[in-house]
Amino acid sequence: MKATAKDLRFNSKELLDTVNRGEEVIITFRGKPCAKLVPYQGIKKNVESEKSGLFGIWKNYDETQKVDEYVRNLRKGRF
Repeated sequence: MKATAKDLRFNSKELLDTVNRGEEVIITFRGKPCAKLVPYQGIKKNVESEKSGLFGIWKNYDETQKVDEYVRNLRKGRF
């Protein structure tokens, strides 16, 4: 489907409904294709982050092997 920039401005709900049905919408500006609206596919999860509950700099941190105990020790001084 093709739509103009003016259609996008005034009829964005209808265009989003069209995209939700699985169609692609080409937005034109002054008669030339400018943008394309496509259905959102989602983000694929990183397999490595699923293996470990902790990731990044905390992944290899030995004190976080027992998370509950680690958090209790952090909160000890505050209460």
